[in-house]
Amino acid sequence: MEVRDMVESCRQPGCPPESFIRQVRDLLKHLYDFSYLQRHPLAQGDGPGGSAEPAGQRLRRDVIAAIESLSPGPGVPFHMPQARLYNVLHLHYVEGLTVREVAHELGISMRQMYRDLRRGEESVAGVLWTRYAERAGRYQQEAQPSSIQAELARLEPRLRPTDVNALLRRAREAISRMAAQRSVTLEFDVQPEKVIVSTDPVMAQQVLVSLISHAIKQTRPGEVYLKLERVGELVSLSLRYRPEPGADVPVLHLAAAQLVEKLGWRVEQKELPDGERIINLHIAAHGSTLLVIDDNEGLIELVERYLTGQACRVVAALSGREGLRLAQELQPDAIILDVMMPEMDGWELLQRLRTSTRTSNIPIIICSVFNDPELAYSLGASLFLPKPVSRDDVLGALSQLKVL
Repeated sequence: MEVRDMVESCRQPGCPPESFIRQVRDLLKHLYDFSYLQRHPLAQGDGPGGSAEPAGQRLRRDVIAAIESLSPGPGVPFHMPQARLYNVLHLHYVEGLTVREVAHELGISMRQMYRDLRRGEESVAGVLWTRYAERAGRYQQEAQPSSIQAELARLEPRLRPTDVNALLRRAREAISRMAAQRSVTLEFDVQPEKVIVSTDPVMAQQVLVSLISHAIKQTRPGEVYLKLERVGELVSLSLRYRPEPGADVPVLHLAAAQLVEKLGWRVEQKELPDGERIINLHIAAHGSTLLVIDDNEGLIELVERYLTGQACRVVAALSGREGLRLAQELQPDAIILDVMMPEMDGWELLQRLRTSTRTSNIPIIICSVFNDPELAYSLGASLFLPKPVSRDDVLGALSQLKVL
């Protein structure tokens, strides 16, 4: 299988790291079979650093280096638990002892031996994944199936008030069985009251399930701590756990990462000196609302398309009267207003919006074929955009008004 195909099997949304681990496990079993190493997917291409040595030889060196990276150092006794994963891998795969011989040498049961061997293989896979991440990144977009790209492009956030606590409870139910199978205990520290944010609950649910599931797959048997906090307008979810050695796979699968971007959220990862890892998910508490008032539905559709991927809800009004009502009810973060409309034109509506106490402070962007910014500003417009408008015009104006 080509590297491109291997990357696709490892990186497509929803596909767990086990697909890559299976490749590495098979590689370890053939560590001294040179012809097999030459044909292995990880041996394809130039490899890190563009080395000119034979691909199979380079690959064997990389694998042995990955095993050595798990060594706890010379100061740790041979039989100590923290040295066991390294010793299991080194004795079995590098020195060629049988599984039974390694278990006898380390004084552990066969059941423990197979458990440690599996965890060690996963750790080596994590190290190699990091080493080959740059090559994987080059193929990431083209390896992603076009059908999945189309599905992700179709999804747009439908923002509404959502309780993050409720989403976490459902996420916990979804992954509790997998956590138990991996001997991982989930400890939740959440506030008793509701934590309401403006988001798409379906997308948000999938992000939370993916994030927690991904952490469970990387952690050692033990505990994963989750803490949900709200400080003012900021909402954050932190996951703290102790990863397996070499567990440096990406924080999120590709699909979940794209949903995070669409929601306007942000993910960051940091390593602590004691070996623990913290994943912070920063949740946008309030998505913006943009009211577009125009009797031409084409402009409304255009603005919606321009805001694809932005955490901003577009509400449409096809008349001045409807726009006035919605502006008073919704209190949007900004208004895009056309001038030429029946019954109540944009100039009249602009004046009404500015004289009403409920709407007087809402930023208003006049968007018209009549290029008269001086008149617009004299009547209280915040910005003026002449038609036709481009995506950069709209995004730039909304950014200037701090709506995006």
